[in-house]
Amino acid sequence: MSGKNESQARRPKKSNKNEILLTTYFFVLLFIGMLGYLSYYVATNEQELINNSYNSRQEILLSRNYRGTIFSRDGEVLAETVLDAEQNETRVYPFGELFSHVVGFSTQGRMGVEAQANYYLINSNTPLNNKVANDMAGIKNPGDNVYTTLDVQLQEIADQQLSVYDGAIIVTEVKTGKILAMSSHPGFDPNEISEIWDDLIENDTSSVLLNRATQGLYPPGSTFKIVTALEYLRENPKTYSQYSFQCNGYYKNGDSRINCYHGANHGLVNFTKSFAKSCNASFANIGMSLDRNAFADTLSDLLFNEKLPLSFQYSKSSAIVSDDLTTDDMMQTSIGQGKTQITPIHLNMITCAIANDGVLMRPYVVDYVANDVGTLTKSFKPSTYGKLMSSEEAGILRDMMVAVVNEGTGTKLKGLSYTAAGKTGSAEYNSERDSHAWFTGFAPAEDPEVCVTIIIEGAGSGGDYAVPIAKRLFNAYFTEKAEVDQK
Repeated sequence: MSGKNESQARRPKKSNKNEILLTTYFFVLLFIGMLGYLSYYVATNEQELINNSYNSRQEILLSRNYRGTIFSRDGEVLAETVLDAEQNETRVYPFGELFSHVVGFSTQGRMGVEAQANYYLINSNTPLNNKVANDMAGIKNPGDNVYTTLDVQLQEIADQQLSVYDGAIIVTEVKTGKILAMSSHPGFDPNEISEIWDDLIENDTSSVLLNRATQGLYPPGSTFKIVTALEYLRENPKTYSQYSFQCNGYYKNGDSRINCYHGANHGLVNFTKSFAKSCNASFANIGMSLDRNAFADTLSDLLFNEKLPLSFQYSKSSAIVSDDLTTDDMMQTSIGQGKTQITPIHLNMITCAIANDGVLMRPYVVDYVANDVGTLTKSFKPSTYGKLMSSEEAGILRDMMVAVVNEGTGTKLKGLSYTAAGKTGSAEYNSERDSHAWFTGFAPAEDPEVCVTIIIEGAGSGGDYAVPIAKRLFNAYFTEKAEVDQK
């Protein structure tokens, strides 16, 4: 009897021992899993970790290396570190305000390419013998150099054309996503950022540091008719060419009314002519016929209210279509007014997708990285984000954008050595009906190479103010290309 009791008394001890072992194994496996995840995260997010302002490794790297140089695509210096006789460092921006937003600055925080490429600029892959020599001399190593996709000539023209206006211009390669020019006004001189920083921060009304190309949110105006037209095509793929509307200068639905720009009377218009003439009345009529749930899906397809595949700071565009919208709100949304807002870079991306058979290439500005003796250390290739629309839909929209130039609001681009395509916009932004001037388009229409998107704040009509700027940029691009081809 006593033996049986002893056996029973030993069983709980064995059970407790098993529980302790299981708990130990669980926490050991948990620790190994956490260690594995941490190692993986560090390996795949090294740049983000180093760029984090709380990471002291930046200071360690900068104690050994001085910041590398940023170049344009044709080898001109956009930012460099100048050393004096005592090895004191000064970050210099030879073009001053010209590249202020896109190249940015590296003191008082960072922005632009200085922020995007910080990891490469503060690391040095100079040859080992150079590192040894520099170490023996007690001097720092040169950081790696970053070569951008930016074109100085196009940037200069964009800056000159904005002139005294606030606004933004973006020039991109359709088939690669390379950003050739990105200008935002007003600008600032990054050489003076330390001196003007306090004034900029204390001035609540200043928007000088805002990159309007990527962060500026504007009503898209009639450029949004690209989106409304796409939804109509999707809902009426076989019958869109049969559409007709009698424009008497306005469209009325119940108590809601939409007027054409400056009261223009377009007469009898079909689908393409409605788009080419930018007829508000016709597009309000089109908008009221659309399925709102399907329209919301198209907005999502075009990345409204969504994250954009961009590597630099940007604002998210917004457009809402739902059953809750009033008649007036739906009519306003259909012509790009009301609560709809878009950034110039987002409109440029949609335009590039249309030009590229519906395929969106990820926009990028850093082309490759090389050490101080020219050895390549990192190359960035064009990459596809995905299809925003079918190739058939893109083809129809391309033809309609050609019609804008041939017979509509963009005729200042007509009759050139190349065929341009585009869409204008005059986006009203206050109760006095003042408007921003928009243009977005590409050339040559038959085989698109370059895309230009322009907004000029408060200028008025897109056809009058933005289209001539687009013409100068297209001309400069093709002239420069011809010169390169002749070499």
